[in-house]
Amino acid sequence: MALKTTAAQMVADARARIKEVETVDAIKSVDDPEVVIVDIRDIRERQRSGYIPGSVHAPRGMIEFWVDPDSLYFKDVFGQADKTYLFHCASGWRSALTVATLQDMGFEAAHLREGFSTWEAQGGPVEKEDTA
Repeated sequence: MALKTTAAQMVADARARIKEVETVDAIKSVDDPEVVIVDIRDIRERQRSGYIPGSVHAPRGMIEFWVDPDSLYFKDVFGQADKTYLFHCASGWRSALTVATLQDMGFEAAHLREGFSTWEAQGGPVEKEDTA
């Protein structure tokens, strides 16, 4: 069965119209109180690879509901109009689609172009859960 649009084309289309942030620039904003870093990876990915200190975990499947003030699932962290939101996933694909969707909703955000995949290698701090 042929699809009308592939996932790769959807990501490319999203990237063409959203703000992308390079890893090196995102690392500089880790301690910036005006930036909210949002991790949309699955909880198992965070447990396995660690996460950006201070990041907010918002599962991809709930993000539209969590940012919508009219939703029963709205989270206050997304109601801060004076903050800059930076979303990320593992490789930048899911976060590109997420930010494009949020932009369509009227929620301004950017995404980490390469995702978490290059974060640690480029010197980004990582926290790991204590599994002991």
